Amino acid sequence: MTNINATKARKNFYYLINDILNKHEIIQIHHSQGDVVLLSKEEFESLQETLELLSIPGFRESLAKSVKQMEKGETYTMEEVFGKQAVLPGNGN
Repeated sequence: MTNINATKARKNFYYLINDILNKHEIIQIHHSQGDVVLLSKEEFESLQETLELLSIPGFRESLAKSVKQMEKGETYTMEEVFGKQAVLPGNGN
């Protein structure tokens, strides 16, 4: 995260927007009344979605269990789950 003061942010606002959109930067702007954060709409929506998922009771535990299963190789292929006729994006079915 890049940290700048409000004066520099004001002078370079156009360039900040470009960096945020093209480099996925998050900018913390210091102001005498408090700090703010400038980020893309896409990044903001992603953070909101993450918070929503983490607020689901048991989600963290379920995710941790799934990661451990994956690390142990306790997974199934699409064919094992759905059969040989599984429709996958981009395979023409």
